[in-house]
Amino acid sequence: MQHTSPTMALFQRTAISLLIGLALSSSAQAQSLIEVYDMAKGYDATYQSAKAQFQANLAKADQAKATILPSVGMTAGASKSQLELTNNPSSVPGSSRNFGSQTAGVNATQALYRPGVWATYEQGLRALDANEAIIIQAEQDLIVRVSQAYFDVLGAKDSLTFIKAQKTAVAEQLASAKRNFEVGTATITDTREAQARYDLVLAQEIAADNDLRVKNLALENLVGKSSLTPLGIEARVALPVPEGQLEAWVAQSEQQHPGIQQSRVNLDIARLETTKAKAGHLPTLDFNLGYNITKNFNGTTAQPSLGTGVSSNQVNVTTASLNFNLPLFAGFATENRIRETVSLEEKALTDLEGVQRQVAQATRTAYLGLQSGLGQVKALEAAETSSQAALDANQLGYKVGVRINIDVLNSQSQLYQTKRDLAKARYDVLVGQLKLRQANGSLKAEDLQAVNALLAK
Repeated sequence: MQHTSPTMALFQRTAISLLIGLALSSSAQAQSLIEVYDMAKGYDATYQSAKAQFQANLAKADQAKATILPSVGMTAGASKSQLELTNNPSSVPGSSRNFGSQTAGVNATQALYRPGVWATYEQGLRALDANEAIIIQAEQDLIVRVSQAYFDVLGAKDSLTFIKAQKTAVAEQLASAKRNFEVGTATITDTREAQARYDLVLAQEIAADNDLRVKNLALENLVGKSSLTPLGIEARVALPVPEGQLEAWVAQSEQQHPGIQQSRVNLDIARLETTKAKAGHLPTLDFNLGYNITKNFNGTTAQPSLGTGVSSNQVNVTTASLNFNLPLFAGFATENRIRETVSLEEKALTDLEGVQRQVAQATRTAYLGLQSGLGQVKALEAAETSSQAALDANQLGYKVGVRINIDVLNSQSQLYQTKRDLAKARYDVLVGQLKLRQANGSLKAEDLQAVNALLAK
């Protein structure tokens, strides 16, 4: 029985190797993960929105300082009146007089004892810590989203590359089956099986090409630029293994996860709100200082000047006072407000416990997922070697007549499916490293350096 010649088999494997090598090689215009992240940081709408909210929260927190600082105001005014004198023996009946006044002053107030005001100021300080946690979470989210989109593109590229390589191999097998059928050394079944497998791979290629376009669009949507070419990872590069045990990662999350920190701040703010409510029963003491000037023309309504000429006088008044206020009864509003804030304080405490549990669960899930991913990579590397050996054996068996065409086709399909799974598993491990750090709150932009170092230069 005549089958594929050794020369044709060598050509087939060489073409496949060249196709895969060209697809996985990086170009001079390719962008590294850090470059893409820097572009996304200046463009991504979600992150830019978080930055704007961060700046707004900074300004809002600073507003709390105003409650403990003195307030100073300037006043000014002018008035004009007409006074008509009637039934006055000392005046001419029906006589009238116009007079006016001008006032100006500067007054300042400083709170000396206001527990509620100081609680508001402390809330503003704590809000700064919560604001910091919010922007940290936004940055961590951007790092993971960019990395996921970056490696999604690489995964889609690899999938398309392997499908094209499989299509080339199946096309060669189909051509061999047709030649063997023409010379009578093979049945029509071999040709039809190869044709069916070729048509299936062709459909897979169309789907993979569309998936790559979609993944490219998602990455471009993050950075605002088109025609991006992510760098691939080095072949057989050693993937990093997470340091430390599972519970160490969980314990670390308790201290530094921004979500937990934000919930703790919210609890502190809720407790200060209760302090403010209780301050409704406490006295207040303010210091007032003022300097006011009043200038009268032709007297005043109480003491008009009845001379024939225009006369004026000026009064300068400097005042300093202490104002004390003690609330006695406010219709039970203060008591009900205290009940409300105490309940909200309990809610904030419960929310904190809930976030701590969620973070611990997310950290454990991410850690176990990463360990599983590393195990899958090792298993798929072994499977790739075995699948290649199986394909070689089936091709040799097909030549000598102990294997049929479908055996070779199945071996080819298994090999390239294993290659696709392995490539995806490797990318999932790299993203999983970042997701683990995000889960326990330790992710920073500097962590991209380690991943970026694995990319082909």
